[in-house]
Amino acid sequence: MAAWADGYWWSKDGLRLHYRDYPGPAERPAILCLPGLTRNARDFAAVADRLAGQWRLICVDLRGRGESAYAKDPMSYSPLVYVQDLEALIDELAPGPLIAFGTSLGGILTMLLSATARQPLAGALINDIGPAIESAGLARIRAYVGRGGSWPTWLHAARGLAEGHGTIYPDYSIADWIGMSKRLCRITSAGRIVPDYDMRIGDPLRVPGGEAGFDMWPTLASLREVPALLVRGGLSDLLSADTAAEMARRLPKLEQLTLPDIGHAPTLDEPECRDAIDRLLARVLAGR
Repeated sequence: MAAWADGYWWSKDGLRLHYRDYPGPAERPAILCLPGLTRNARDFAAVADRLAGQWRLICVDLRGRGESAYAKDPMSYSPLVYVQDLEALIDELAPGPLIAFGTSLGGILTMLLSATARQPLAGALINDIGPAIESAGLARIRAYVGRGGSWPTWLHAARGLAEGHGTIYPDYSIADWIGMSKRLCRITSAGRIVPDYDMRIGDPLRVPGGEAGFDMWPTLASLREVPALLVRGGLSDLLSADTAAEMARRLPKLEQLTLPDIGHAPTLDEPECRDAIDRLLARVLAGR
């Protein structure tokens, strides 16, 4: 397991936010890892274990997740506010050129950061999300996010996740589900295992347009000259094959990878993903 340092920064509205900082050479761009809606910095542990030392990785807990503070106003759980939080972190760290790895919501934030950044991203990985989001996937997310749940043991938590998400990872063993439960959940002071996020993070999604609130295609255009990788789960209900193809048409430097037997979203630790990430990072270093 790669070593990291815990880092903290403050949002404009006074929240103490957390990130994991995995060390790497200063002469290379740092990798900013942005998790999905209900996920946290631990979601990138396997990626960091493989890349840390060769690259600096900054793995973020978005507000309301992991070790970051919960917001007083649940409507601040929105992409534009997350981007403001990330811009405050970037301003504080001044890491120089950045590569963004974004899963689901993190992929939306990657596109927004690219469109609003003071300097272009050095590279981008977008994991199973696009400017057009499928309604079936949004309905599924709205149905489970913020519904809570608790379990007495990690095995019970793993079985609970498997019951709710088994169609996303049909080949997972119980050991895989235990690993996922430890990434997505925490132990309370009472000894119960619960999802590691504020149950109110889904509130904005239940407002019309709450998934982004505006047309995301123009933000994608900001990645036109950036080495990029799009990972798609072949069983995904959020990113369609048609949207992925249109993204590839618009971005000449985009490599597209589809994993046929995975839904939303790939973990980025699949062998095909590891190889594709290595190709992306090599392209970043080569300037292409």
